Amino acid sequence: LSWMQERNSIIGDNYRWPHVIPYVLEDSLEMNAKGLILKAFEQYRLKTCIDFKPWEGEKNYISVFKGNGCWSSVGNRQEGLQQLSIGANCDKIGTIQHEFMHALGFWHEQSRSDRDDYVSIMWDRIQAGKDHNFNKYDDKTSDSLNVPYDYTSVMHYSQNAFRNGTEPTIVTNIPDFMDVIGQRMDFSDYDLQKLNRLYNCASSLSFMDTCSFELENICGMIQSSDDNSDWQRLSHVPAGPNTDHTNMGECKDSGYFMHFNTSAGAEGSTAILESRILYPKRGFQCLQFYFYNSGHESDQLYVGVREYTSAHPNGTLRLIEEIKGSPENYWQLHHVSLNVTSKFRVVFQGVRGRGLSNGGLSIDDINLSETQCPHHVWHIRNFTHLLNTSPAGEAGKIYSPPFYSSKGYAFQVSLYVNGTTDNPFNLGMHLYLISGANDDQLQWPCAWQQGTMILLDQHPDIRHRMSNQRSITTDPLKLSDSSSTYFWDRPDKVGSTASFPNGTQFKRGPGSGTNTFLTHQRLRSRNFIKEDGVYILLTMEDISHLLSTQPSVSPTFVMNTSTTPITTTTSPVTPSKEPDTEVPNFCPDNPCENDGVCVVVDREPVCRCPAGDNWWYMGAKCERKGSTQENTVIAVSSTIAVFVVMLIVTITTAVCLKKKYSKGKKNGESRHQAE
Repeated sequence: LSWMQERNSIIGDNYRWPHVIPYVLEDSLEMNAKGLILKAFEQYRLKTCIDFKPWEGEKNYISVFKGNGCWSSVGNRQEGLQQLSIGANCDKIGTIQHEFMHALGFWHEQSRSDRDDYVSIMWDRIQAGKDHNFNKYDDKTSDSLNVPYDYTSVMHYSQNAFRNGTEPTIVTNIPDFMDVIGQRMDFSDYDLQKLNRLYNCASSLSFMDTCSFELENICGMIQSSDDNSDWQRLSHVPAGPNTDHTNMGECKDSGYFMHFNTSAGAEGSTAILESRILYPKRGFQCLQFYFYNSGHESDQLYVGVREYTSAHPNGTLRLIEEIKGSPENYWQLHHVSLNVTSKFRVVFQGVRGRGLSNGGLSIDDINLSETQCPHHVWHIRNFTHLLNTSPAGEAGKIYSPPFYSSKGYAFQVSLYVNGTTDNPFNLGMHLYLISGANDDQLQWPCAWQQGTMILLDQHPDIRHRMSNQRSITTDPLKLSDSSSTYFWDRPDKVGSTASFPNGTQFKRGPGSGTNTFLTHQRLRSRNFIKEDGVYILLTMEDISHLLSTQPSVSPTFVMNTSTTPITTTTSPVTPSKEPDTEVPNFCPDNPCENDGVCVVVDREPVCRCPAGDNWWYMGAKCERKGSTQENTVIAVSSTIAVFVVMLIVTITTAVCLKKKYSKGKKNGESRHQAE
């Protein structure tokens, strides 16, 4: 590493990127990594004012490729093509966020000038030739932006970084933080504070609103005049909930939620609660909230929007989804996709049913962002009991209900509650394809479907969550370890017989995932377990369009804010060569079609193809055009023939599982190496 790549933060405006950073995803990247890079960009958009766009000929841009390990230069080197490596086993969203933090100008936390006040470096335990990774720099050459030392930073090394034996190389001066340093879940609050200070972010891009109802102004929400009842701000209801979801009764004189009392009033009584007016930028939003139903099963909660357009300046109410479910004695997480393009209000409409109610409908911890909602939610209750009683290994493994991907593939997730026998005191998580109603109409082996498993940090504000996630992508050419069969082939062909809790048999294919998804120590460190339950958010989506050199095109934001620079060191997996930047040489003859730009990379001409908001060119010479419309048409035509069957099976399964589901214990998965 050069001297300039050792400081905690780099000083100088020239090292800052513009707020919208051009990038290229090189063909060398693994497909799973490509999908995860786009997900990492979404985290930057949600929590900062930094955006990313496909490169369209800008002078400076980031070329993401599969190199030797995970590494990046620090800051904008102003040299054209700037490489960032996401190598083997770097395909974890926290690792990708970490490397892009380097590119944005940040060094590792333990390079700070004041680090000796917080950690001790054990020099005799460091691998030969790796000492430079632990250098620190004085405050004349580094800037911590007046933010305290952060043991929880995504930029901090773990205690075992570059060790030459079994003893730690970094010892925290406060012993309780030994198992905290080195997390790669998400940005910490101090990470975001530094990044947003450095780039002068007044707000983040895709975040819209959050509300836990702790303040009496209820986040600017209003009671509608178009109803005959009201929502009340309460901290307790005799029939439930006993506490709010935000604090779970742990904080005196706090803990509020909104409640619609259905034990009084006539059938059909309505209470409407509306958010303040909101202004969308992207055209798609995800509303997330917790719902507690202590009323009668005939009571109804509708979620919708009031949209304001030039044709309807006073607003038009559009109800989007009825929140269904029998009364339960716990808070339940819900997601609603809104897809609004004009200014709007979010609307919660409660309606009293015909049955006898002792309570009512309650909502809490609302979050609205311009992101995609997860497709499925697996809620595991009584989780502390499972942790205390489940053995390590196969006997302690539980399975999710079955779910369907947007393409129609049936899948399932398993959780080792207390780890495997080789890795106890860890959560292990794996993804499986299972036999489903659509298998005769689907492509086999299953190609380029990316399954994402997120253990939700249930912090009330989405911007402060540090959820843990892992993604698995189905490579149709991947072979099983023990045979010549394709790993992701049809479960009826390569799977083993398993049974649902109701006795129905099915085939479960081999599993892929990790035995070290999250340590129990980290599991207990945040709000992963709340009301003695955990939520695992699941999505399986087609990423086959990423096979081409152009990334999938997502809407970008443009903000007129200025910036400032910072810096950090490379990650523990060091490249065999220094992470120097490369300046692209332009080809003497341009073979690229459709206004493609030719540059020389590794002495070979490479076409950089143009892309727009919903189209892109691909191929060696940019000769083929792709579009989101084309992908949508293909997706619709490939699934519409089996939609009715899939819907019936899904509804039937959901009804049965709601009444009869209990945790199963089966075996069989392959190991996916963790960070």
